[in-house]
Amino acid sequence: MSSKSAKSALFFSLTWDFLNEYMPKQGGRSPKTIESYKDSLTLFRRYLNENKHTSLGKFKFSDCTKDCVFGFRDYLEQKGSKPSTVNVRMTAIRAYLDYAADKDVSIQSVALAISKIPPRKKIQKERAVLTEEALATILTAPPQTRMGMRDRAILITLYDSAMRLDELLSVRLGDMSLDGENLCILLHGKGNKERRTVLTEKSASHLKQYIQVFHAGSPQNAYLFYTTIKGKMDKMSPGNVQRLINNYADIASATCPDIPGSVYPHMFRRTRATNLYQDGVELELVSTILGHAHVETTKIYARPSLRQMRETLESVPSPAADEKPLWVGSEDEMARRCGLR
Repeated sequence: MSSKSAKSALFFSLTWDFLNEYMPKQGGRSPKTIESYKDSLTLFRRYLNENKHTSLGKFKFSDCTKDCVFGFRDYLEQKGSKPSTVNVRMTAIRAYLDYAADKDVSIQSVALAISKIPPRKKIQKERAVLTEEALATILTAPPQTRMGMRDRAILITLYDSAMRLDELLSVRLGDMSLDGENLCILLHGKGNKERRTVLTEKSASHLKQYIQVFHAGSPQNAYLFYTTIKGKMDKMSPGNVQRLINNYADIASATCPDIPGSVYPHMFRRTRATNLYQDGVELELVSTILGHAHVETTKIYARPSLRQMRETLESVPSPAADEKPLWVGSEDEMARRCGLR
């Protein structure tokens, strides 16, 4: 593509290379991220086809104006997309245009214009965590049966290690070290990054008991948690874990009023991270435990407890009754000094 013709080139002419070559091989992006970007660009194509009556065989880079992308954003919102989802779609388009602009400098003006579109503001709702009583009630809900032993091992490991569900379901027997002083699991996280997460002795004992019952004679490459279909052991699905969590949350709610209306795997990770922070663990260490690349990502879990907030407020001395004002003068004079009327 020459610089002279780049802006007039077809917009979707580089999407295959972007999604199949650049993102996985050079960008190091995860399959989930690539799939999300593919969905976003596909939705953009459908919008152009259905609302602008423009096919991908005619839409050019020069046609990708701010008004066009604003229209796509409005289209997504009318379809019921949340602000966070809309922002993901916008990010995919910006990333694709940045890639195209790197290929040819003449597309940079298009990429720059779209980069100026501000993200939709999200309502920051407080993310739910499990109270101490709710967590204990759920962890003790599984029955004293063979399957109950497996389910309890899943729940305890999810909480104790603060790992993501995908990481838990990807653990193989050879990834585990459950003897000696270094009780840990090798995890395969986002972006093909590996890290080790430590376990408490109590969690390790539950896992060892589970392995003795469920993995007698299993090879080291066998998945730790599995399902058997037609006699074949395979990786357990996220849906299976969600179903068992729903079941034990329902059981626990009969005796514990603190159980949230919706309990899901990531809530155990969030609860563990919040508890670590509230117990005085430095945020940087919590970030390492969670496998975050940046401490900023971990700050969403840095929620002080009511006790911490109360102790902080009580530690601040009250001002003296005879404290003198910092500024002296008439109200109008002080306002003028501040540049006010």
